[in-house]
Amino acid sequence: MRPSFQSWGRYPKAEHQVLQLEWLTDRIPQLGEGQSLLPYGLGRSYGDSCLNDGQTLLATWRLNRFIEFEAATGRLRAEAGVSLADILAIAAPRGWFLPVTPGTKHVTLGGAVANDVHGKSHHVSGSFGNHVDRFELLRSDGRRLLCSPEENPDYFAATVGGLGLTGLITWVELRLKRVPGPWIDVEELQFRGLDEFLALSRESEQTHEYIVAWVDCASKGKNLARGIFSRGNHSLSKAPWVRPKPGPRMPVDLPGFALNPLSVGLFNSLYFHKQFSPRKARTVSYEPFFYPLDAIEDWNRAYGKQGFLQWQCVVPFENARETMKEILTRISASGLASFLSVMKTMGAMPPVGMLSFPAPGVTLALDFPARHARLFPMLGELDEIVAEAGGRLYPAKDARMSGRHFRLFYPRHEEFKKYIDPAFSSSFWRRVMSA
Repeated sequence: MRPSFQSWGRYPKAEHQVLQLEWLTDRIPQLGEGQSLLPYGLGRSYGDSCLNDGQTLLATWRLNRFIEFEAATGRLRAEAGVSLADILAIAAPRGWFLPVTPGTKHVTLGGAVANDVHGKSHHVSGSFGNHVDRFELLRSDGRRLLCSPEENPDYFAATVGGLGLTGLITWVELRLKRVPGPWIDVEELQFRGLDEFLALSRESEQTHEYIVAWVDCASKGKNLARGIFSRGNHSLSKAPWVRPKPGPRMPVDLPGFALNPLSVGLFNSLYFHKQFSPRKARTVSYEPFFYPLDAIEDWNRAYGKQGFLQWQCVVPFENARETMKEILTRISASGLASFLSVMKTMGAMPPVGMLSFPAPGVTLALDFPARHARLFPMLGELDEIVAEAGGRLYPAKDARMSGRHFRLFYPRHEEFKKYIDPAFSSSFWRRVMSA
């Protein structure tokens, strides 16, 4: 899969020069004064953290070779451009799986580290950086730093979740986990309201490795915060498994009116009632469970040429119920209903990165078409609600949070600055540091 050199949300627009890296032995090119670089994998960050508008991107997707895999222990070393899909292709048939996976498998190893991605198992597994043993960091001055919790631990902590600003990750070594097979035993349960969601989360955290909920953001009144709660464990099923074929491709950008309050509300109502009983159990392949959106290539085109914004927050448990209620009430009242709304809990395992997003609490991720003028003021109001509740936003999915909020959400940013490579920058970093 070739990158497009834009963000997955396709907002904001940016123009770049692109330099392609081919080999681990390649050096970082020296640019002229005032020019900067930013590593770019497969471009699945939603906002501008993967953009370097008017500057240069270092394309890493051809650094996609496996270096070593110990089939007996699950220890894997691979170049930073290897994707999670590439890893699953060799690991899953051998009874191994990713220790943490986000909602798409089209993410490079370097990108997974740089964004310290998380998934449905955060309450038991933490985030991606918790399972990385070491990596090599190539600095613009030619130094190659071996980084681990024991060796260059400061650079390790700055680079995990460091948004590609500390240098170029060339290879990564991580620990895969043993699983009985490629199947997942899944339960899907309807819930009505935040109290039911929180009760299901507390119960499921004790019994299931993977938990996540879809939330109907168009619902109001007695239906506010209704949704479908999914929980799963790796299955002991020995059923024959065939790798699924590639799905269809979104061939064109949908017109702007396709996703409107009426169509989103209708879809959400149908989706909530898609199962005839409040509880449904089944066994499925890991692909549709972990990566339902990957079934449609270029699904981001559904939001039209103007693209979309994703907004994700995490709020501490003690404030989660009232904060999420206020957020969902404001979204519902705005008429800017989110088509894809995901809510889940995060556990207590501390992340290793200085700028890592995960924290104990409830996280909510929302998608909005970028065409509505009133969207930005509303998101600014939501930012304030999150700040007052002691939460934070996810930089890898952000395209517009203020510098004031970023500095509040990530108090270690001053410490982090010491480890930024002087030749590296990004649209996101310039934005949040200049205002």
